Amino acid sequence: MAMGHRAAIGVALALIAMPVGVNAGVQEGVEAWRGGDYARAIAEWQPLSEAGDPDAQFNLGQAYKLGRGVPQDMERARDLFGRAARQGHLQAEANYGLILFQDGNREDAMPYIIRAANRGEPRAQYIYGTALFNGDLAPRDWPRAYALMTNASAAGLLQASASLEQMDGYIPLEQRQEGTAMAAQMQQESQTTEIASAPPPANVPAPAPTPTFTPVPVPAPAAQPPASVPPPAAPPAEYRPPAAATPAPPAASPTPPPAVRTGDWRIQLGSFRERPRAEALWRRVVARSSSLADLQPFLVRAGPYTRLQAGPFQTRAQARQACAAAVRAGSECITVRRR
Repeated sequence: MAMGHRAAIGVALALIAMPVGVNAGVQEGVEAWRGGDYARAIAEWQPLSEAGDPDAQFNLGQAYKLGRGVPQDMERARDLFGRAARQGHLQAEANYGLILFQDGNREDAMPYIIRAANRGEPRAQYIYGTALFNGDLAPRDWPRAYALMTNASAAGLLQASASLEQMDGYIPLEQRQEGTAMAAQMQQESQTTEIASAPPPANVPAPAPTPTFTPVPVPAPAAQPPASVPPPAAPPAEYRPPAAATPAPPAASPTPPPAVRTGDWRIQLGSFRERPRAEALWRRVVARSSSLADLQPFLVRAGPYTRLQAGPFQTRAQARQACAAAVRAGSECITVRRR
């Protein structure tokens, strides 16, 4: 794979918010949520949300997104995230942008996506990096695209690792090196901001499972650009091509992202001491079984081992069907349930 490292598979999960100085009712709701009493958590957050409390709005949005204590309702979740985002709630802002993007409202989503990416949110970094690479919804900027994709990969997005490999076929070495240095600077700035603004550890609840989101991927390299897309008359000002001609990347695919998957069941394909072996197995299995391609892969740490899992599924029967496909693709497989 491109670069000297590749990150774990999976996506950083959104938290139920409880910042310093939080409304007492929000805190009581968080404690109820931690204990599995979702109905009580909803009862605490609902009136506060209606009164305009952004933490309550975000938490209630998470409940509707996950279907915990209330029927799953992505439209309701989007509305609540939007209301909290407009009050400056950073977690809500990231979620709101991602949902808008997935719903096809990409232009309205991009300001939220860009701000979240600049704060280090990996899913937003992946989308913004893709836009900068393709020159779609953002001016083409290959060094910054490479930097964002590098950090999204380091945070755990397998799609970002695959995109980096594709970018290596297009982006000149000098610009990749510039992007690598930029990625390190972005990580340092993000860590400094997190340390300065983080609440005491006691106020950070355990993460709750969240539906995965799969953005539009960077298109695979092609020997020649599509006949319908002529090369530009002149390269962008920041583009310094190598001696050999570099093919222009095709435009992003217009195919909309797949539907959000939810559920507590996953399949587990193996356990490895070395994380790259888990990533390699996932690429091999997906290449042999197209029915598994729309699953979200996860790398789960268990002591010195890394477990390769994929999903999620609503029922165990669905997970077993996927396991059967994985076995036909040459992998071992068991079903597991997140608790």
